[in-house]
Amino acid sequence: MTRLENFISRMTAQRDILDQVCAEVANMEGLVLELGLGNGRTFHHLRERLPGRRIVVFDRALGAHASSIPEAENLVLGEIRETASRFIGIDAALVHADIGTGYDDRDAVTSTWLPDLIARLLRVGGIAVSGTPLDHPLLQRLPPPPSVPADRYFVSRRV
Repeated sequence: MTRLENFISRMTAQRDILDQVCAEVANMEGLVLELGLGNGRTFHHLRERLPGRRIVVFDRALGAHASSIPEAENLVLGEIRETASRFIGIDAALVHADIGTGYDDRDAVTSTWLPDLIARLLRVGGIAVSGTPLDHPLLQRLPPPPSVPADRYFVSRRV
């Protein structure tokens, strides 16, 4: 698979999973947290799918398209591991994390702290969506929509 095909596959999986979970999240109390703003595509998508919902976004630095930048009070800049840790116990309804780099060694380090952070940010019954597996005793992996190949993108529920 070329890098372009891989990117398209990841984006399609991300969209299909977010579309599926947003219907449930719309009926759930709690913030939506976006770990990794990047250029803002996913934030923009979540804002359209969950109108009026507060979405707090975390990233190292601001680099998003102008149409996809959250309000200042909903943008937290700095190292995600540190800044998001200040929100532990917030009982988020949804946490989306697309902070993988594509480098196995770097992503292995992220996998040592990301699952625990997400589990501690979510409310019981809340949903996590991630580009990397979230192996944690408090996160139950859910099947993706039929359009998403196994292990392409991950969805879990906080138990």
